[in-house]
Formats: sequence, C-alpha cells, structure tokens
Amino acid sequence: MTGIVNTAQAEAWNGYEGRHWAAHAERYDAVNEGFNEILFDAAGIGARDRVLDIGCGNGQVTRLAAVRAALGDATGVDLSGPMLATARARAAEEGVANVVFEQGDVQVFPFGEAAFDVALSRFAVMFFADPVAAFANVRHALRPGGRLAFLCMTELAGTDLGAVFGALAPFLPMPTGEDGTGPTSFADPARIRSVLTEAGFRDVLCTRVEADQVWGSDVSDAAGFIAGWGPVKFHLDQAGADAADGAREALSAALRPFEGPGGVRLRGTAWSVTASVAR
Repeated sequence: MTGIVNTAQAEAWNGYEGRHWAAHAERYDAVNEGFNEILFDAAGIGARDRVLDIGCGNGQVTRLAAVRAALGDATGVDLSGPMLATARARAAEEGVANVVFEQGDVQVFPFGEAAFDVALSRFAVMFFADPVAAFANVRHALRPGGRLAFLCMTELAGTDLGAVFGALAPFLPMPTGEDGTGPTSFADPARIRSVLTEAGFRDVLCTRVEADQVWGSDVSDAAGFIAGWGPVKFHLDQAGADAADGAREALSAALRPFEGPGGVRLRGTAWSVTASVAR
C-alpha cells in the first residue's frame, strides 16, 4: 500500500467499519445504487475511456464503469483492505477483466500524470484529510479535457434519513455529526465549488438529485442493519442500557412509515457534481 496521510479514516476502514461494509456489500449497494445511473450519466464514460473510481469500496461502481469502458479500463482506489478484497472477488465472479483495484490514499496516490479520462465517485469524497490536495491530485491524474463526476450527501435536515436519525436524538448523538461535517462535509455547494476551483478544476456544476434507497426487507431488518453501521454502533456501545434500548425502539418507530411491499425505502438526496480539466 502506498503512503497514507488520512490515518484516522484508514484505521476505520481497515477496522470494524470496513469489515462491516465488506460483509454487507449487497446491503450497502442497495442503499446507494439507485444513484448509479445519475452518476454514470454525469460521467459520460466512453468505450475507450480510462476511468478512476475514487474511494471505490466494494467496487460496484468500478465494475460497472469497466463494462461501459469496454475497450478501456477502470481503476478503483480505496483505503480499505477488507472492501478491496470483496471488490476483487466480485470482479472475478462477474468476469470483469479490464478492472484493477489498488489500496491507497487518493490524496497522495501516485496515479501518474494524465493517466485517466474520467474520475468518478459515489459518496466517498467527503472524508479527505485535505480536500483541496486530494482533488488536486485527482486533477493531475486526468488528461487535459478530462472529466470529474461524483455524488456527495446533502444536508440531512428535512430529508427522510434526517428524520430517522433525528428520532435517535433523545438517546444518542447524531451519528453523522452536525450538518456540514463528516459525511455531510460537502453539503454546501458553495464549499464544493470553492474546493474544486482551488484544486484547479473548472466548469463546476452542482445539481440536487434524489433516488430511493432500500435499507432493509422490513422494519426489523432495516433497524438491525442501521444499528450495526459503524457510527450508530459506536454511540449505542457508549450509551447506557436504557438509552440504547430507547434508541433502538425509536429507530424502529421512525422507519415504520417507510415500510412497504418493496422493503424499507427512504428517499435519498445528493449533490451530483461535475467539473472538468482545462484543455
């Protein structure tokens, strides 16, 4: 593995968090894959493109990108050894040969200059130690005229997920932190434009998009899955027994209105962001 500057995230993604995501790859893809076509439409991958997937995780987006770039290739980079092992196994199972997965920190990874035509990411750019430096490294990895497309979380206030996590507030801290921090660190499009512009990108466009996110087959299934997600599990483990029990009951109650024949579906919101490199 190449050098790591984002040591806190590396520890999390090679510890419980990464193992949980790897063990529940299908579950996490069910939460996020409703946004896939939005991402691919924004990326505009061509048959001969060389594609970089930033924070590829279990590799679903990388593999789908490789299929679109049938005469090119796709490279996924992530901090998490457990998730990359899953990504490689899935690529082999699916027979996707024009894909490679590398363990490393995108902020300092030695991609090589102009190595890619397109860089994309599904909900993984919000955790860089130094966002400007990380995106500058991605820009150097793109050819002149290259394209960047990614999805990031909006603010949680006023969203379905915000309502569910808000129900935990009497018992636990907000698992994602306050809006504008942690997973929602790019919730403000003005910050997105500022970071990308400082990193050397141009033509930055932020579009608010929505998609259904499937969190479980029923309330019990969804509540158990969310309770096992790293940030929620951490706070449950730190809480007393009464608070933890209250949080689990509140979580189930908050999910119940979203239960239907197709499982527990929340309407997710995201920023679809595109930018380009000068020719």
